[in-house]
Amino acid sequence: MKNPGHVIMVLAFAIIMAIADAQDSPQEYVNAHNHFRQELNLPPMSWDETVAEYARSYANQRMNDCAMIHTKPPHKYGENLACGPDLNATGVVFFWGREKAWYDYNTNTCEQGKKCGHYTQIVWKDSLKVGCGRVKCTNTPMWYIVCSYFPPGNYIGAKPY
Repeated sequence: MKNPGHVIMVLAFAIIMAIADAQDSPQEYVNAHNHFRQELNLPPMSWDETVAEYARSYANQRMNDCAMIHTKPPHKYGENLACGPDLNATGVVFFWGREKAWYDYNTNTCEQGKKCGHYTQIVWKDSLKVGCGRVKCTNTPMWYIVCSYFPPGNYIGAKPY
């Protein structure tokens, strides 16, 4: 072996990447979404690779600026976006899910000055497929995550469940 130190570094990098990927696996996204859906006895979401390809494609388009800009209409999919350090599948879904505290089902509104559309998309009863993409931003030490949903939710005037 010409350079055992190089081999060790390559193996260490591979282990680190495997751990990072394990924290961003499709099942992690699905489990986190279904945590919030189970609380409401809603049907579970499942991972859809076509939806995930769409999310990954959009995340890749934004990796140079990581701007919090939603895809342009017409919308085939619902969409949640996030950008931050150390974001992974479970963390980002629970970050969006914290908006539950600001959502009033009876009035179908968010607390004044707060957002809750990420949460309502997670628990949109008819959205049964999810796919997500995660990229490292090139302009900042942040991660950019896109989750797409089919069928889309968050229709104005309609309740999520």
